[in-house]
Amino acid sequence: MTREGGGVGIGARLRAARERKGQTILQAAEKLHVDARVLEALEAENFEPLGADVYVRGHLRHYAELVGESPAQLQELYTNTSPQTRPDLTRIPRGERAPESARLMLPALLGVLGLTLAGLLWWLLTLPGAKPRPLSPAPISAPPLSSAESEPGAAPAPSASLATPATNARPAAAAPAPGGTGQTLTLKFSGESWVQIADGRGHTLLDGLQPAGSTRAVTGPAPLRVVLGNAPAVALEVNGHPASLAGLVRRRGDAHVSIDASGAVSPALAPVAGGN
Repeated sequence: MTREGGGVGIGARLRAARERKGQTILQAAEKLHVDARVLEALEAENFEPLGADVYVRGHLRHYAELVGESPAQLQELYTNTSPQTRPDLTRIPRGERAPESARLMLPALLGVLGLTLAGLLWWLLTLPGAKPRPLSPAPISAPPLSSAESEPGAAPAPSASLATPATNARPAAAAPAPGGTGQTLTLKFSGESWVQIADGRGHTLLDGLQPAGSTRAVTGPAPLRVVLGNAPAVALEVNGHPASLAGLVRRRGDAHVSIDASGAVSPALAPVAGGN
């Protein structure tokens, strides 16, 4: 390409120098590690696809050095090029803004993470071993007196068992007396566990957190009502005989059991008393 005033243009000088070297566009592009279309644009003096001014000057310098042209002269020619051939920087595409949903994704993820941590903390605080709240014993109501018994000097009413034929009478279950023979309960702790034990009179025999490796023994009238916060870590002995908690440990690891006068262990039928 010939410039006004008879000068040879940038593209023509580059093309002539390349041909003197005996190189094709593809060979020159391979040596410069660029796309062949970049060199074609330089030889055609179509600088707009090459981007900003700094990129055009860089490609000119490297191409000129490869084919043996003067980089300084080509840079000067490029400077004198009419502004219409310069790339319009205002037309450079800008990256699209992230959609609104993408910007709201981070707060949503943080909220889910916070709820997960809160649930984990609640689960840890409610693990087996937490001290359950003691319940008050169920009130025992006395049987009402008949009208004959309420009057002074009146003869006692005949017993219901005497009025019923012996063939239809059912033997009543013998309830252990509160003041009967005491049961000795020994607890061995392989792990830390909270324990509360009350006897048949409602007196608290043991209440508190017991350390791992310790042993406790209590004695009181049956039935003994026992609450274990970490039941798998406790071994029981009743009157020197091992007592099994199989099937009595709840899902959370605690156990509420009752030990009768015979030493049998069963689920607690009444809550443990709150104190002496």
